[in-house]
Amino acid sequence: MRGKRSDNRGGKRSRPKRSSHGDERYNKRPLARESSGKKPVEPLTPRQLRAVERLLSGIGVPEPKPLKPDDFQLEALAAIETQDVLVTAPTGSGKTWIAREEIRRLLAAGKKAWYTTPLKALTNSKYAEFSLEFGAENVGILTGDRKENSDAPLIVGTTEIYRNQLFDALRSGDQVETDFVILDEAHYLSDEDRGHVWEEAIILSPPRIRLLLLSATVGRADEFAAWIGEVRGGKVRVVKAGPRPVELRAAYLSSDLQLFPLLGEDGSYNRDLDQFAKQRSSGGFRRRR
Repeated sequence: MRGKRSDNRGGKRSRPKRSSHGDERYNKRPLARESSGKKPVEPLTPRQLRAVERLLSGIGVPEPKPLKPDDFQLEALAAIETQDVLVTAPTGSGKTWIAREEIRRLLAAGKKAWYTTPLKALTNSKYAEFSLEFGAENVGILTGDRKENSDAPLIVGTTEIYRNQLFDALRSGDQVETDFVILDEAHYLSDEDRGHVWEEAIILSPPRIRLLLLSATVGRADEFAAWIGEVRGGKVRVVKAGPRPVELRAAYLSSDLQLFPLLGEDGSYNRDLDQFAKQRSSGGFRRRR
């Protein structure tokens, strides 16, 4: 049975007709007109300019200086030689330095270490950092979708993968091949959905494996350490850092790209921000649907 003869007798494919309304494949749509005219930007007053200068003062790259460890870092490094340690310190204060120095000592002694994090992105970042620090041949990575150099003396991976290795070792009667485990972001133990992973990792880690737990936001650190000591049969040293080394400053960026500090010079709320609250309450800001 013969098929129907194509209307395209010349052998050339016919080009689809362009829509009268305009086809994005052939025509470019004109830009929409502005819904409203731009409002003039009110210049900052001299007082407000001084406030912005105070806010931004000192921001930049500090001059390079020789590293001098803080007391809490040295305390933690000495304690980890014989016991588990929980370090609670603000972000930017140097918690990772403690882990890095202990890893350096262990690798020099021919021993092995694990560095766990709750996030794949953080795991990848630490893997790259430690590969540069200790040599790519000495560092491996294990996540749900990445497995490289798994026999390396230093393994960087998600906490779930380390916990799974503990379960596998229980089933097979083997030992997890590591001497030291760093549990970064240890406050995840209180996470409603994933906290049981940290709990199981702590409980199932053999006493021969020393633990270093790092956190910037863990609450009731002494109670947390007491529980770890109870389930692992030993004492846990709690090491707390001093004041935050990197000051936090809060500000509001207006729709006109002007900066307003959240706090005034006396440390109280900056009343210059009231104008934006009024704009919001009067419908000046509209939520996109």
